[in-house]
Amino acid sequence: MNLHLLKKIAVCLFPLFGTGPLCSCGQKAYTDADVQDFAGLLQDPNVQLLDVRTQSEYDEGHLSAAQNIDVKQDDFLTRSKAALDKSRPVAVYCRSGRRSANAASRLAAEGYTVTNLKGGIVAWTRAKMPTTTREVDIFTTKSGKHIELHALMHASIRIVYEGKEIEVDPVAQLGSRTTDYSAMPKADYILVTHEHADHYDKGAIAGLTEEGRTLLVTNHRCAEMLGYGTAMANGERQRLADFDIEAVPAYNTTADRTQFHPRGRDNGYVLTIDGLRIYIAGDTEDIPEMAGIKDVDIAFLPCNQPYTMTPEQLVSAAKALRPRTLFPYHYGKTDLQRAVQTLRSEGIDVRIRHYE
Repeated sequence: MNLHLLKKIAVCLFPLFGTGPLCSCGQKAYTDADVQDFAGLLQDPNVQLLDVRTQSEYDEGHLSAAQNIDVKQDDFLTRSKAALDKSRPVAVYCRSGRRSANAASRLAAEGYTVTNLKGGIVAWTRAKMPTTTREVDIFTTKSGKHIELHALMHASIRIVYEGKEIEVDPVAQLGSRTTDYSAMPKADYILVTHEHADHYDKGAIAGLTEEGRTLLVTNHRCAEMLGYGTAMANGERQRLADFDIEAVPAYNTTADRTQFHPRGRDNGYVLTIDGLRIYIAGDTEDIPEMAGIKDVDIAFLPCNQPYTMTPEQLVSAAKALRPRTLFPYHYGKTDLQRAVQTLRSEGIDVRIRHYE
């Protein structure tokens, strides 16, 4: 073999053992796109959008519907594999394009089809393209339909499925924090777990309600307080027009906490939407009934002592449920860091959102 051919082979193979993941002969295994092409790509609802910056950068402003997984964290690939469907294309960005190029290379090496935004969000905003501070996570149902989960605040969750609006425990104001429900569509469904003021807001419920459209589902106490609504007791199931719903127990077990959430009064809810099972626990500790809640894809578990779970109870509950994705919520000032690390080491995709 002549020297010229050896040099050519070496040039082609070097990237595979050096800076990796490149195709043979140094070609990138992912695609770069400028702002306009990237924006065009995002018009396809099948595209998964990934922001690989830090959580604090993401909080300052991000592209709508972007998931946030920090590429510099050791568990980047583990979390990405749990969150992203390999059969669907991925669009990735960071601040300037460098970190996202790294992320794109690593994901491409795992078999994903990836497009990287050249110039990052800096180029995006210079082109006067829109960003948001709202947090949204997108999941796919068993038949390939999309469900959006919007982090509002504390216990308030907005779920969007096939144009249907589901509001969970809508509350317009908690201290200095507010949610402008008037800027959102009217609800098709409103779910209320119990009557505490951080879960039950009569004004917010009224503002989201449209006569002839909105179905309100509550525990019996809230239905009594409002004078209307479909009341469900623990253990009851219903088939609604767009999904199945089960009311499950939510209560305190620790001796000096039982007055906060007595057994049998409050609800948690399990929603089964086109095969995707979402457990919204409400205010509860790690009660034994959780062991009977099976095949959970997404779980919302509260963690603010002394009213709901301690971090140790959060870990216990998550291990019992084994959800694919866990959102700690209702957590106030509770330090979740150790619990999150423990659960991620168990293979659970734990996502921290603004549910203080």
